[in-house]
Amino acid sequence: MSGAGIPELTHVHQDEVLTGEAVALDVQPVGLFLRALGAVIDLLIAAALLLLVFVIGAGPLSAVLPASVMGIATIVALVGVTVVLPTAVETASRGRSLGRLAVGSRIVRMDGGASGFRQAFIRALVGVFEIYFTLGVVAVITAAFTPRAQRLGDLLAGTYAQRTRVPPLPAPLPPVPPQLEQWAATADVARLPDRLARRVAQFLRQSDRLAPAARERIAHELVAEASGYVSPPPPADAVTALFAVAAVRRDREYRALQNRQARVEALAPAARAEQPPL
Repeated sequence: MSGAGIPELTHVHQDEVLTGEAVALDVQPVGLFLRALGAVIDLLIAAALLLLVFVIGAGPLSAVLPASVMGIATIVALVGVTVVLPTAVETASRGRSLGRLAVGSRIVRMDGGASGFRQAFIRALVGVFEIYFTLGVVAVITAAFTPRAQRLGDLLAGTYAQRTRVPPLPAPLPPVPPQLEQWAATADVARLPDRLARRVAQFLRQSDRLAPAARERIAHELVAEASGYVSPPPPADAVTALFAVAAVRRDREYRALQNRQARVEALAPAARAEQPPL
C-alpha cells in the first residue's frame, strides 16, 4: 500500500539487499572462487571426521558390536557429518564455518539477516545431493549462473554468501590548504569526469610514496587535464593545486547533500499531513 509522501522503490541493484524497512543496503557477495575454496576446506574437515569415525568403527567397536548395528552406526555417522554437524555449526555460528572463516564470508538471508536453523538445515540437506552425490558439479554450475554465486541450496533456503572482510575506507583528504582559502571562496570548480576524479584521488592518496620527480610529472599532467573544469587556476604548485581542487569539490558536494537532506526533512511533515487516513 502506498500513499502520498512515500517514495516508490524503482530499482534495486543486484549487489544491494532490500531490508524489511525497504532500505537498500550495499553489500559484497562472495565470488565463486572463494566460495569453492571455503567449501573445499569444509569438505576436507568432514572427510577427516568420517575417516576418524570409520577407523574407530573398524577397530574397537567392530569387535563388540554385531554387523547389523555397525551398518546402522555407519549410516548415522554419515548423516551426522554431512547434515547434522553442518546444520549445528552454521546455526550456532550464525552462518559461519571453518572454511568460511578462512575465506572471510558468512551465510546470510536475502534481506541481509543472519541465517537460522531452517536455512542451515535446507542448505545441508540439499548439499548432500549437489555437493556429495555430484562431487560439487551441480553446486558449481548453479553458482556460476546466479548473480551472487548462490548454489542450489542457497536458492531453496533464500540465502547467499556475504563477504565479511572488506577493505578499509581510505583516509579523508585534508582541507583546502591555508594559502588557497581565499581562492577557494570564489573559484568555480566544476565536477570532474569520473575517470579523472578517480585518478586525482588515487594520486593524492599515494603522493607521499612517489618519487619527487614522478610526483611532479603526474601532478602537472593531472592539473592540465583538470584545467578545463577550474576557473581561475589555483595559484600554487601542481600538487597543492590538486589538493585544493579535490577539497573544494568534496566540500561543495557535501554541502549540496546536506541542503538536499534539509529540504527532504522540511517537506516530510507536509507530506505526512496530506496523506489520507487509512
